[in-house]
Parts: sequence; C-alpha cells; structure tokens
Amino acid sequence: MKVLVPVKRVVDYAVKIRVEPKGVDLKNVKMSMNPFCEIAVEEAIRLKEKKIATEVVAVSIGPKQSQETLRTALAMGADRGIHITTDMRTDQELQPLAVAKLLKEVVNKEDPKLVICGKQSIDADAAQTGPMLAGLLDWSQGTFASEVVLDGENVNITRETDSGIETLKLDLPAVVTADLRLNEPRYATLPNIMKAKKKKIETLAADSFGVDLAPRIEVVEVKDPASRKAGVKVGSVDELVDKLKNEAAQLKIGAVCTLYGGQSIARWIGSRADVETESS
Repeated sequence: MKVLVPVKRVVDYAVKIRVEPKGVDLKNVKMSMNPFCEIAVEEAIRLKEKKIATEVVAVSIGPKQSQETLRTALAMGADRGIHITTDMRTDQELQPLAVAKLLKEVVNKEDPKLVICGKQSIDADAAQTGPMLAGLLDWSQGTFASEVVLDGENVNITRETDSGIETLKLDLPAVVTADLRLNEPRYATLPNIMKAKKKKIETLAADSFGVDLAPRIEVVEVKDPASRKAGVKVGSVDELVDKLKNEAAQLKIGAVCTLYGGQSIARWIGSRADVETESS
C-alpha cells in the first residue's frame, strides 16, 4: 500500500515573526517543516516499519527551498519526494482549495490508498486542505486523528473531540489528518540525512496541472495582537474571591469565571461575596 504525505514549509515555530501590513515578513527567517506535517510523516513511516505500507511518498508545494522540507521527510524515512514548484506565497496567496486541487492531481498520478497530512499548518491555521482533498476525491476522511490503525481494507481512526473520544471506521482509500497526540516524530540521524541526499525528488510545475490557483480570499490587513496587561495567578479560590471583591473594576469578571468553571463558579462567587459582605 502506497501512502502519500503532503508536507509544508513554514516559518519555524520558535521564530518571533515580524508583521507587515500585508503579511509576515519572510526575509532571513528560519523555515522548517510544519510540525503537524512531521507527525504525518512519522505515522506513515511507522506504517511502513510495520510492513503495512510499501512506499511513503512526500509531496511539497512551494518555492525551490521546499526541497529542503522534502529532504527532511526523506531523512526521516520517506522513500521519495515530489516537488510542485510555484512562486506564490504558500502562507497566504496559495490557499487551501488550490492546494487541495494540486494534491488531487498528484493522487491521481501516484494512486495511493492513504493520504496522511497534518491537520493544519501553523502559518494559516485553516485546517481545510485535508477535508477539501477528501471532498474533491470523494474519499473517506478522518480528521484530527490521535490514533490510526489499518485493518484490511479499512482504517480505524481515534479522534478526541469536545464531546469525548470518537472512533471512526473508514473505507480505503481515505484521507487522514494528524493531530498532535498521534505520535512524537523522530529525529533524523546523520546517516539517514546523508542517504536522503541520494533519494529521488521529482519536480513538477504547478502551472502544468491546468489547475486554477487564483486566491478566493483577499488578506486586507495583518497586524500584531493588541498588547494587554499580564494576567494574575491566584493560589486559591479564597484569594480569587478576594480579588473579585476588591479589584472588580480592573478585572474582567466574566472571563475569570469562565476560566474557573463557567456560570456555576460565578454564582458561587457571587453568593460567597454576599455572605462575607453581610458578615462584615
């Protein structure tokens, strides 16, 4: 079974970004593989180590430097790479629908039975590419997977939701998006980094697929979040009540109450304050 893993080149998660009116300044910024994509690569490699997958193919869309991202995937254990070249900015201009359309063409070319991708990229945070790809292919999909188990012609997905833990049984072929809880990616060893330099990367131009890549959404403005006063840590509920009584004018009571359990704690704090006021 062939597994296809899309990987994206993004600003490294440890970098403090510089914001310009129309986007993030990418000049002289350290770039790396999107962390969720690393998890997807790791899961595909583990399937190969279990003799379930026969080949792991990594694909990346972006400028020439995206080959570095592919080399990272190859050093982790992917067998070969596909680089779809474009000069469009992949954090804004090349949007999820266009990416999904390009990936659909790659899927049609490679014929994998499973696509594993990160649930989202840390630059756009859209979490749309995987579901859109599944929709375009008319494949089963399992998003935010925290466990992936192959069972014959099916793949069982465990996913954690606000309402509990779900288990989905999907027919293959399928698209799965990886959550942080799925695994912990390995570090590439020096021998594997050297071997990765000899592995094949096929280069294809994005324009050659005949896909409409025009953005559907216009970025009007990008700016840093407004600065705000640091929060206050309290050691106990009694201390919280005291601060709410004496510093209510400065604190956002509703936000604090939400953090400490919603309306029930708000009512408790109110009744506690009333009692203490009467007793004093």
